[in-house]
Amino acid sequence: MTSFRVTRVLTAAVAAVLLLSPTPAAATEQHHGPAWVGSWSMSAELPNEFTFEPNWSEAGFDNHTVRQTVRVSTGGDALRVKLSNVYGSTPLRVSGAAVAKAAEGASVRPGTARPVTFGGSRSVTIPAGRELFSDPVWVRTSSLERLSVSLYFAQPTGPATFHAWASETAYRAVGDHRFARDGKAFTETTPSNYYLTAVDVVDFGNRARRAVVAFGDSLTDGSFSTLGADNRYPDELAERLVAAGKPMGVRNAGLAGNRMLDDSLCFGDKAVARFQRDVLDVAGVRTVIVSEGINDIIALTQTEWHPCGPGVPDLTAQRLIESHRELIRLAHARGLRIIGGTVLPYKGNPYEGVYSEEGEAIRDALNEWIRTSGEYDAVADFDRAVADPADPDEIRDEFDGGDKIHVNDAGYRAMAEAIDLATL
Repeated sequence: MTSFRVTRVLTAAVAAVLLLSPTPAAATEQHHGPAWVGSWSMSAELPNEFTFEPNWSEAGFDNHTVRQTVRVSTGGDALRVKLSNVYGSTPLRVSGAAVAKAAEGASVRPGTARPVTFGGSRSVTIPAGRELFSDPVWVRTSSLERLSVSLYFAQPTGPATFHAWASETAYRAVGDHRFARDGKAFTETTPSNYYLTAVDVVDFGNRARRAVVAFGDSLTDGSFSTLGADNRYPDELAERLVAAGKPMGVRNAGLAGNRMLDDSLCFGDKAVARFQRDVLDVAGVRTVIVSEGINDIIALTQTEWHPCGPGVPDLTAQRLIESHRELIRLAHARGLRIIGGTVLPYKGNPYEGVYSEEGEAIRDALNEWIRTSGEYDAVADFDRAVADPADPDEIRDEFDGGDKIHVNDAGYRAMAEAIDLATL
């Protein structure tokens, strides 16, 4: 047998082991099989146009290559990507995919592009309502390294499962440009993410490595952070872990506008409904940090006009607490640690009707329960980390993202610093 054929046979055999072994979390616990670890993610949502920037979700793609940049939180010897058609109404045909080391803009580093296969094939059809992992891609990555993932769609896709507020630029070109080194063909851009929902890594030298999932709303998603700068609080947390010599996978499961109690046409499934897919199914997950509730509180005064679905007119702190308890129950049933993040201030928002004294009382009561009940395994006091000492119901000016609800890059850094790394 030639050396080329031997290599192919060995590669196929190792890939089969990786793909057919127990789930990553179980494999890690049992000390056998591949220790896949979630290293990057975006939460999926319904195609919609309710964003402040144009996106391609409703129109979808036809003879287009979409190139997206991700920064892995921890590296490894191989990686796999996850593509999602959970909100598609028809099967999704992916004509081809590639991964490379990212350069400036839509460019990639010379000689780094690798094809991505699915069950040994360079193309794949993902049924409506399903997700799919690729085969292992044998490329070595480092912690905090930026990668480029290119997806080619030769046929019309229909409306696309996507993530509206990616805080990163996606690029589109007409035709198949998966392996293009420069970005000249990619003439269209959008700050959203399409179909790509996860990157996992496997490091054969560190089988005990685990992942933490940051689960929440726009303040986890990173709204108002600098586009393409990786300054969301989960990004800052990953940097802290690397600097401390404790590299863990950090997955961002934030979803702008997301609520605890209600599904939304624009802002995704409610927290409990998406917890399985966005947290419990994550490879190697050990800990989850929860930061949810402000959108339910804001929607308290927007029960009639809100275009993405009304809020809960009879909202109480107790109802929010019960939803948090359900997340705690689900996490503990899986053997995970779960950390409660307090809800940030929102007084001072310039838009009429957003802030209310009733809503503030609910926020205060929810935060008091998170801090003192002992039901969470630990607390990340995001509220006190960014609140104005002169008025704790407002975000400090130096952390304000511009609307007194969201924070800026410095505010996200303060949120990350509020997390005790020992609790992870």
